[in-house]
Amino acid sequence: MDGNFTGSNYYTGVSMIHQKGDGYREHTQSEKTSLTWSTNLRLNDKKELSASVLFADMYYQTPGALTLKEFQANPRAARPKAGSFPSATDAKAAIFQKTFLTGFTFRNHLNQSLEHTTTVYSSFAQVKNPAIRNYERRNEPHFGGRTVLTLNKEWDHQKSLQWSSGIEFQQGYFNIMVSKNKGGSPDTLMANDDVNTMIYSLFTQSVFSVDQNWFFTTGISYNMSRLEFSRLTDYPVNKQMFSYKNELAPRVSVLKRISDFSILASVSKGFSPPTVAELLPSAGIINSGLEAEHGWNYELTAKQCYLKRKLNIEATGFYFNLNNAIVLQRDGAGADYFSNAGKIHQKGLELTADYAYLPVSKQALNYFLVNTSYAYNDFRYGNYVKENNDYSGKIVPSIPAHSLSLWSDILLVNGLYFKPSYYYASRIYLNDANTAAANPYHLLGLSVGYKKQFQKLKLKLYAGADNLLDEKYSLGNDINASGGRFYNAPR
Repeated sequence: MDGNFTGSNYYTGVSMIHQKGDGYREHTQSEKTSLTWSTNLRLNDKKELSASVLFADMYYQTPGALTLKEFQANPRAARPKAGSFPSATDAKAAIFQKTFLTGFTFRNHLNQSLEHTTTVYSSFAQVKNPAIRNYERRNEPHFGGRTVLTLNKEWDHQKSLQWSSGIEFQQGYFNIMVSKNKGGSPDTLMANDDVNTMIYSLFTQSVFSVDQNWFFTTGISYNMSRLEFSRLTDYPVNKQMFSYKNELAPRVSVLKRISDFSILASVSKGFSPPTVAELLPSAGIINSGLEAEHGWNYELTAKQCYLKRKLNIEATGFYFNLNNAIVLQRDGAGADYFSNAGKIHQKGLELTADYAYLPVSKQALNYFLVNTSYAYNDFRYGNYVKENNDYSGKIVPSIPAHSLSLWSDILLVNGLYFKPSYYYASRIYLNDANTAAANPYHLLGLSVGYKKQFQKLKLKLYAGADNLLDEKYSLGNDINASGGRFYNAPR
């Protein structure tokens, strides 16, 4: 349900969504309610203010992963009791999350060439997560802001420059409590941590174009993050500090257009420090040895347009050399923990094509859209030895080597529409040793609906079906899970 109000210098919109359902597997009930409000106010010819508020209340049960034998016997089942660990149903495993987010953006056109934009936000999230192993409660208030100065200049209608520089800042004051789980309720307290996070980034970027045929982009950023953990259940209180400073991260690209053909080459350096969830995963043990990821990325993209840009074909090849890659592991209870895996060499190819048919005389058909994409990924570990096991040269789990998607959108003039879709994924390895894999699968879906615009009312009715081929497949696999508990049928 939504509505909006519009005036000569303002816009206000409100929206409410409520969803409730029961998934394919046992123990997969879910419910979500969200409320959003947004407004935009033009103060004068040069100044503009916008604001938004979001509240979301979400609940969903987590059925847990299965072994291959359990998955083949009954893919709908929730994780059963195993050893000293209860079943997902007995543990009442679920996620309860409430989120409140508000933000303001002020945009000021200082003159014809210069614009200043500032955004500030604040957020609060409350998460409760009874799980197989424990019961986690998180309170996560945080705030931040971003200010950017943008210059636009043009010379002789042939050359132009867009230059942007700014700073971004985020600060969080989190509290994370981990207890034993007693039938879906917190029991004995195991850990109580205060986590203070701070991230800031300085950045600048320029785009220089000549005759709208050549585009030269250069950019550079400096990022810094700091996390401070205080374990309140230790006496004296145990404090640990983690700081990650990034050397300058540059990006350079060149784009050349020749009529309906364009080619883009880019080189960039990336940097990603560990997140709070990686340094303090669900097991509640602080991972003090985790290092930041960084690496160089190289891309080459070619695009060709046909039929007055109704048909577009694009191809991208890339190579990303990632150092200190952070990989996910799981223990016997399904709890996450993370480690650095040395180098990962990521090579790939992406192909996309889209076509739009918009008939001039719309006697029966309003429009017909179709899109297809193919991806080839060759992601392999470089030098990665863990606990006397050498995984060097192994394929990185969780990523299919080949994937293909196809979707179409057909709208008739009477308001009926059809949206068929198809997706294919090749075999997916489930652990670093490449000894377990999920089988390839084909998914066929269809959505059929009707929409009609009245004077002040918009009517939309639809129904859809997924997995029309009735494939037995695993999605959202638990990578590197202990005991071979990898498999998750769709919820």
